[in-house]
Amino acid sequence: MEIVAYGVLADEEALLQQALDRAFTGSHELRCLRMFLDADTVPTAAGHEIVLSSVNDTLDARVLRALADGGTRMIAQRSTGYNNIDLAAAGELGLTVARVSYYSPYSVAEFAWTLALSVNRRIVRAAHRTREFDFRLDGLMGRDLHGRTAGVVGTGKIGAAFARIAHGFGMRLLGWDINENPDCLALGMKYVERDRLFAEADLVSLHVPLMENTHHLVDADALALMKDDALLVNSSRGGLVDTDALLATLRAGRLSGVGLDVYEEEAGVFFLDKSLEVMTDERLARLMTFSNVLVTSHQAYFTRDAVGQIVETTVANVGDYLAGRPPGSGDNFLVGPPAGA
Repeated sequence: MEIVAYGVLADEEALLQQALDRAFTGSHELRCLRMFLDADTVPTAAGHEIVLSSVNDTLDARVLRALADGGTRMIAQRSTGYNNIDLAAAGELGLTVARVSYYSPYSVAEFAWTLALSVNRRIVRAAHRTREFDFRLDGLMGRDLHGRTAGVVGTGKIGAAFARIAHGFGMRLLGWDINENPDCLALGMKYVERDRLFAEADLVSLHVPLMENTHHLVDADALALMKDDALLVNSSRGGLVDTDALLATLRAGRLSGVGLDVYEEEAGVFFLDKSLEVMTDERLARLMTFSNVLVTSHQAYFTRDAVGQIVETTVANVGDYLAGRPPGSGDNFLVGPPAGA
């Protein structure tokens, strides 16, 4: 059988191929495509029972119907998030949908801190200057984070890892979540209401999934509560932040620094080379003009450790589906567990 994978990055392909070879000893072939799966590219999936999707693929009802009509029976998403998949439509079509429920939380937590430290200490501006042999310190002053307050929005595995690093910096910890994490409580974290967290934190970092009740969690009201010199970091999902409200806040000269690894309209932009094109997304282009804003292309998860776990779990999900075994993790299969489970 030939399995087709979409949105495969160059550094990911070898790991994915190796994991498939180890699991199936050459009994299945892998076709890796750089392009994303959407209504225009879905004909290329015809005849493939198993499709390996990426978080930037568009798997709405129309695309899922085309996949089913073309013979696809399983979609294995190579990510934890699945808000790009219409699960109700998948269920109606009899498709099996799996995801990766867990991978290294340290990859994202450490990158969130990379963003926070970079915008706090003006690292990008400093690096650009020194490459031009400009060694002035004007405009590069940051702040000590020791003794200040970190607000962690979402205290699951990634949020807890972020909090442990903040604790190492000697920061006071505030948390917001529907459930309190004992590991965070042990660090001295105090759980508070969302508004209090935004008002008191010197650094706010987002680690919640994108759902209906978290869409634009950081809206104009939340931003108005934040300190004028606060830092905001989003390494979770772009839709958590209302971009228009953030731009208005930045135009008003508020917030000391913003680090964004995700953007609410990133589909069709992130992971692609747009350097020779006119940037038609005016909001993204505007964000890039602020010297205190750092935007990266959804790379927080992108370590060898995390990607290795992602591809191994994806291949294991495929194995469970093919063998009709119960899934290794109850959280991996979102729709239609393997037949005979």
